[in-house]
Amino acid sequence: MTALKQSAPVFAALGDATRLRLIARLARGEPLTISQLTEGERVTRQAITKHLEVLLGAGLVSDRKQGRERFYALDAGPLDDARAYLEQVSAQWDRAIARLKALVET
Repeated sequence: MTALKQSAPVFAALGDATRLRLIARLARGEPLTISQLTEGERVTRQAITKHLEVLLGAGLVSDRKQGRERFYALDAGPLDDARAYLEQVSAQWDRAIARLKALVET
């Protein structure tokens, strides 16, 4: 269950449409400031900051300060770990369904 414990904060962080949009924007590869991430959003800069704090807490985003600005970048490692966990669960279900199918067909 260690993989689940590691992935749970990632799944929780991705369970919000605003955070998913932030991840999509950061996935383009270029670090962005809060001002850049707020452009086109219907929420305030403060709301974006709170969403970024959740993403930082889940390890999905890193930040670095440059002068007076803070730049945020995507860290895909936790996404890869969550994907691997989902693949593991999928394989378990595939085996369970195969056993059920074999039982029903005999």
